[in-house]
Amino acid sequence: MATGSKKDNHLILASASPRRLALLKQVGIIPDQIIPADIDETSLKSEKPASLVKRLCCLKARKIAENHKDCFILASDTVVACGNRLLEKAADKEQAENFLNLLSGRRHSVYTGICLIAPNGKISTKTVKTVVKFKRLSREEIRFYLNHDEWRGKAGGYAIQGLAAQFIMSINGSYSNVVGLPLFETVNLLKGHGYVL
Repeated sequence: MATGSKKDNHLILASASPRRLALLKQVGIIPDQIIPADIDETSLKSEKPASLVKRLCCLKARKIAENHKDCFILASDTVVACGNRLLEKAADKEQAENFLNLLSGRRHSVYTGICLIAPNGKISTKTVKTVVKFKRLSREEIRFYLNHDEWRGKAGGYAIQGLAAQFIMSINGSYSNVVGLPLFETVNLLKGHGYVL
């Protein structure tokens, strides 16, 4: 078990996402540092969503750990999958519109990978899946959503915690996972490695 000293309990969040930071704060976890990891997030050929998020979050954590030993490093990555199609962060408005048309009236899966590197160097990962069902969207609803710019930087082109909440018919699994970080699993990973909340 960690002693709970500041040095032993130093947490670095390897993400620039304000949503992930807000989620951590919601459960009383305030990272000591936020250092986004700049990696190539391109999926490999035929890579499954669960494999992709696990690989990317581990790459992010390892990159930050190279220069920050003796710290807890927490990294995460989220993708949306509709059928066999991966929907990563929408690059532009047109792509966001294509994503929303694809999600309309269907179930899709949100996958988040979490990687924690403990001060002793031990690496643990967890992958969480949530199934979300969208109502059938009209052209007007899609246009309304796109005009509010919430789609920017969001996997699948939408943010469940914003205006898109009105499109969600049902969720099977973790809500915080869809926002960007499954809190139950994240807190348990941290506690299991001696991080003192």
